[in-house]
Amino acid sequence: MMRVYVEDLSRHVGEDVEIAGWLYIQRGNNKLRFLQVRDGSGIVQCIVAKNDLGEEVFELAKAMTQECSLKVRGTVNADERAPGGHEIVAKEVELVGESNDYPISPKEHGDAFLLDNRHLWLRSKKQHAVLRVRHEIIWAIRDFFNNRGFLLFDTPMFTPNAVEGTTDLFEVSYFDTSAFLSQSGQLYGEAGAMAHGRIYTFGPTFRAEKSKTRRHLTEFWMMEPEVAYLDLDGDMQLAEDMTMYILERVLEKRRPELEALERDISKLEAVKRPFPRIHYDKAAETLIKYASEHPDEEGAPFTHGEDFGARHESILTENSDSPIMVTHFPAEFKAFYMKRDENQPDRVLGFDMIGPEDAGELIGGSVREDDYDKLVSRIKEHDLPMEPFEWYLDLRRYGSVPHAGFGLGLERTVKWIAGRDHLRECIPFPRMMYRMKP
Repeated sequence: MMRVYVEDLSRHVGEDVEIAGWLYIQRGNNKLRFLQVRDGSGIVQCIVAKNDLGEEVFELAKAMTQECSLKVRGTVNADERAPGGHEIVAKEVELVGESNDYPISPKEHGDAFLLDNRHLWLRSKKQHAVLRVRHEIIWAIRDFFNNRGFLLFDTPMFTPNAVEGTTDLFEVSYFDTSAFLSQSGQLYGEAGAMAHGRIYTFGPTFRAEKSKTRRHLTEFWMMEPEVAYLDLDGDMQLAEDMTMYILERVLEKRRPELEALERDISKLEAVKRPFPRIHYDKAAETLIKYASEHPDEEGAPFTHGEDFGARHESILTENSDSPIMVTHFPAEFKAFYMKRDENQPDRVLGFDMIGPEDAGELIGGSVREDDYDKLVSRIKEHDLPMEPFEWYLDLRRYGSVPHAGFGLGLERTVKWIAGRDHLRECIPFPRMMYRMKP
């Protein structure tokens, strides 16, 4: 008898097949049991009748508990009323592995308990759906860039220098010296762009930022394209095109998962291009005006010249269905590698893409400083050691060109599209300031 996956049952209607998986839940009476069996690709209802299987097998099935492993062999029937549109009329049921006192039941559990049991929580329907959405986003990102001729460029996790500054680095012992866990693949990505023209990096990054908010993880995945001869407008257009591609792909391929998550799909369908482009000065005016009208609101006060907080990002996007792009931030709180605007030397040619529905910053990008002398000055201004950046300065010594790129936070994108409240649900095993297990 052929073993098949639940997601492929539509191709086997009327056939006898074997499903191997785990018991999600069961119900019924002393003559008929309905076993919902999950195998990772979906859930199928299996009908177990005492008259068909005999009392011994029926009682075995009736006694099965949540998350025990089992095999069911039987005939596939099409039934629109059944989960997934198909069911299996069982001819044989086999217990593979027992599951006694499974800790996660249908009742409500606290966040700490669920995170302590994250290795089991992953099996639940909503967590399963979140990670399927995550998978689709990753797949869409790769397809988007691969189809545009970009090269996947892998960058090291151990680095001798900081990208964004040294205050939130994880320092580790590296033989007889010290190294840092990578904050970003960007600097190495720039080397890739000088060699291949257009590349993207995709991998884990690490930030030792002491933050406990729902928008922060200490280990997260970031995708970073880097393109030679690209300006700020082109950089923002690339980010917009990619975001729409991802969104349309998830809406096409993962609608059942979004429905399982009770996501308001109409809000995702309302996202349209072009995304609004807003100068920092205009955004600052909006925030200052809002703060004056809501003097007692926590997180709302704002001073022109400072960076945005989480509440400020929410205020800026509350009347927009689509992400917005804020440009020309003050240089004093931006990274050393960002190129200054010739018309506003105190501003950088960069942007933050802020998502709607309180999604926060999804993408940060900029034109990179391509002038050797100016880059040396920036490194000194940021009080960074020169020696670790000598290789990076070589990119300006030998055939420097204008170039730009951005970084997309994968978990923040998953959080937005899947409609989750916290990043900890958007990665299989979250690492946070106060949590490093399981």
